[in-house]
Amino acid sequence: MRQRAERLGLDTSHFAGQRRWAGRPPAAYKSGLSGLRPRSSKIRDAGTAIAAAWFLLRGCSPSIPIEPTHYDLLVSAPDGIKRIQVKTATFNGKDGWVVQVARRPYSAGNQARLIPYDSKSLEFFFILDGDLNMYLIPCEVIAGRVTLVLRCYTTYIVGNAAGLARRL
Repeated sequence: MRQRAERLGLDTSHFAGQRRWAGRPPAAYKSGLSGLRPRSSKIRDAGTAIAAAWFLLRGCSPSIPIEPTHYDLLVSAPDGIKRIQVKTATFNGKDGWVVQVARRPYSAGNQARLIPYDSKSLEFFFILDGDLNMYLIPCEVIAGRVTLVLRCYTTYIVGNAAGLARRL
């Protein structure tokens, strides 16, 4: 009703439920979702969503598989579909951020030995480190490794997600 009235040029300021914030939202608004602070302990949980947003902002449509696969995202890129494995580095060792780029074969208890990803099953690793640097590393570059020290891969940094985590 409000939209129709506005199209006709009628005043709708008297309609119930309209919020008029004079420059700043009320204090009660701050106590809701907008007052939540990012936590570094949630980087692992946010990795795939941050990777998906990175691809979306570049015009590539990401898809998340519903079945367990060797990749976390399928991305529709200008040169075809790409399989992306998303990893997060949450350990900052003496040499910098360290990330595990291996997987365990599906087994009961998930205690099997780590094995590297096959370059035939992935095209890229999207890695998010604890400083929120984002890396896009071709699978061939990693070539059979199970862990990486990310300071050796700075040429593959494609941005930083710190803007999403102000006041981390």
